[in-house]
Amino acid sequence: MIRRARLLAVVALVVCGALIVISSTQTWLTAVLDDGAAHALEVPGSAAVPVLAPLGLAVLALGGALSIVGLVLRYAFGALTVLVAGVIGWLSLLVAVTTPTSAIAATVTEATGITGEAAVAELVSSVTTTTWPMVTVVTAAVLVAAGLFTIATARQWKGSGRRYRTEETAPAAVSGSRPHDAIDSWDDLSRGEDPTDRPLD
Repeated sequence: MIRRARLLAVVALVVCGALIVISSTQTWLTAVLDDGAAHALEVPGSAAVPVLAPLGLAVLALGGALSIVGLVLRYAFGALTVLVAGVIGWLSLLVAVTTPTSAIAATVTEATGITGEAAVAELVSSVTTTTWPMVTVVTAAVLVAAGLFTIATARQWKGSGRRYRTEETAPAAVSGSRPHDAIDSWDDLSRGEDPTDRPLD
């Protein structure tokens, strides 16, 4: 399992980040207005929790970066993942359990022009919650586990720098083994060196 720790962590972050971004576009709440016509307003996750989409994108970025970073950044990214997941989980849980007026205020104001949480609360007769807030809470819990897993296994991950170092040093090795040609002579002259002093290859 340790051999696949990096892959598991990266996949977990990318999947959770994508699910959080998707959740931000879905209906979290339905607010019914006490306006005589009982108009129903759908409140998306991005309106209920304005930071949801940006944090979801941040998780996606962390997942992508985690696949190439070194040991120190693995620990840092793991801790940051836990922090971001905690914020997402807490804000989503508040919406799922308490349904604060602030979660629907922006949508109601956009539809009616009425501002202020007190005025919005008086205008809304009922609010129903969909499953998306709890889905996001569960996703945040998985994300916390992924962050802790990253921290716990970071030292056992196979390094990715060796491949890049090999690719970077290969051209130098090749250039050192080929014959000295006219282009090299011009390079010597531009550096102020006399190419005729070079021993014949």
